[in-house]
Amino acid sequence: MAERKERCSHCRRLLLVPPEAHTIKCAVCHGITQIGQASNTPSLVYNSLSHAANRLRGFINTMITGSFNSNVGYGTPHYGYYPPQPQLLRPQAPLVPASAYGSKRALLCGICYHRRSYRLKGSMNDVKFMRYFLINQFGFPGDSILMLTDDKEEKNPLKIPTKKNIQTAMRWLVEGCRPGDSLVFHFSGHGTQEVDNNMDEIDGYDEALLPVDYEINGMILDDEINARIVRPLPHGAKLHAIIDACHSGTILDLPFVCKMSREGFHTWEDQTQPRADYKGTRGGLAICISACEDAGSSVDTSAFGGSKVVTGALTYSLIQAVENEPGLSYGRLLSAIRAAIKGAKVGIVALNGPIISLLNKMLGMDRIRQDAQLSSSEKFDIHAQRFVL
Repeated sequence: MAERKERCSHCRRLLLVPPEAHTIKCAVCHGITQIGQASNTPSLVYNSLSHAANRLRGFINTMITGSFNSNVGYGTPHYGYYPPQPQLLRPQAPLVPASAYGSKRALLCGICYHRRSYRLKGSMNDVKFMRYFLINQFGFPGDSILMLTDDKEEKNPLKIPTKKNIQTAMRWLVEGCRPGDSLVFHFSGHGTQEVDNNMDEIDGYDEALLPVDYEINGMILDDEINARIVRPLPHGAKLHAIIDACHSGTILDLPFVCKMSREGFHTWEDQTQPRADYKGTRGGLAICISACEDAGSSVDTSAFGGSKVVTGALTYSLIQAVENEPGLSYGRLLSAIRAAIKGAKVGIVALNGPIISLLNKMLGMDRIRQDAQLSSSEKFDIHAQRFVL
């Protein structure tokens, strides 16, 4: 019998198989493939979903079943399964499979909090702009960007930014992450502070994001965000968080906060508490660009896009800075964001009539007042390193 070809059940490369073989080891990924049992191999079943439109189906299936495999990404049920190895082959450590969503993927959350007194008008615009920005500026595949919004037209309950859905989506973002992967977490909504109960905050307060159902199911604290998307990052992987919310300065609980003067001089402030749990990564790099300091507020405004376009000040100014100056450094980006926000007049969202508007101008309060912040899992030269997603 002549040799035949089989696909590796792990990397999908074609392999030449001797006629008497029952298993074969891939020379590229070193995975073990059972011959003649493809129909029973869960990873092959998954990989038959070749059309790009099916690539987010795994997230929805995971939400429905509520089950995860600690070694795999959403959409790859049982991908970590390895058949028993014959005695002739030396046992080896299982490889962590690459995410089915590629080396670039993003989670975008936009929450408007409809029919509430604290409703936001710009969050939907923020995530739409961010999605377009990631695809066209940095080459993110559209089917590798997951959006959770409380848009009135969103009919899929699994894509509403509830606490459970955001938690599940965070895990989807980092699952199966490998060296060279670039991840983005963008949140546009409300943030708050809570008294710190585990004594790991310098100022005594935890920061938190508010899901659409936080009044019933609670907030998502910075401790949890760190555990879900920072600590799993392996060496060589990179995560950028862009958080357009109040009280977001250290929302990822990263060890170092960048303090930059108006002249551009910067120092890294160590936020590590001696008795606190480890807040770094497994070797990867996590960077957070947030709208304001922990005690500060962010603005939902029409100051940037015209009277009919309401956005978050951070989201709009960040996109504008990168598009105006491609290849800019982190230091230049931070300066550009701060300058744009400082120079912008408060839009109609922040004003409540001509009398308040006039009073604000008299008091010098007609400008947006918030300073974007930069924090990181490790120190680096912000003026030498380019901003790349």
